[in-house]
Order: sequence, then C-alpha cells, then structure tokens
Amino acid sequence: MAACEMRPADKKAYFGAVGEELTRRHGKKKYYSPGEVRRASQDRGFPVDIECWAYCMYTSPDDFAALHEATGEVCDYAAMKAEILADLAGGWTFELPDIDLSWLEWPDIDLASLFDWFDWS
Repeated sequence: MAACEMRPADKKAYFGAVGEELTRRHGKKKYYSPGEVRRASQDRGFPVDIECWAYCMYTSPDDFAALHEATGEVCDYAAMKAEILADLAGGWTFELPDIDLSWLEWPDIDLASLFDWFDWS
C-alpha cells in the first residue's frame, strides 16, 4: 500500500479524529483552511503523508487545488472525494454533483459512527 493510501477503517478513524479536533478548535464550519486542517491532523499525531485525505475532506475544492498546485503534487479531488464518500458510506457510489459538497452537506447517509462526537443540531 502506498504511503498516502488508507484502508476504509483507517480513514474513518482519521476523519473522525481530525474532524473532532477541527470543530473543537474552530467550531462547525463548512470548510476549514489548509493550515487548520494540517494542525488538527498533526496535533492528533497523524503522519504528514496522509494529510491529503483530510484536505480533501475538510477544505474547499479551491483550497485543495491551490495547495497541491503550490507543492507540485498531483491529487485528484473528485476521485479522492468519491472514494472517501464510498468508503464511509459502506460502498455507495456517488456522482459528480456530490463531490464538491462540504462534509456538512453530504447526502442523507448514516455516518453517525464516524461523527458521533458532532452535534448536528
């Protein structure tokens, strides 16, 4: 498995920990800045080589593109977001309109086990 590849169970744990840290520090936001995401991931003890997944999950599509353009890395936001959604939703498939949604706007799928720390009200 390549350094930035993650198993679905590992993604769930990672997104849950980073999301909890982000909302604890910055409140509920549609998108977080790359710096906020980086700090949350690192402060929870995760390696830098998987941060791309958190950027895809919690930053805007424009921030994700700008970050990768600046570093010269090639990551496909749409493909990564579709993979994240499919993994977290237990194998559902997602179409392009779903891909640019913030983590707060995802379709009505049961992600309670991932975001059990989050108050949806």
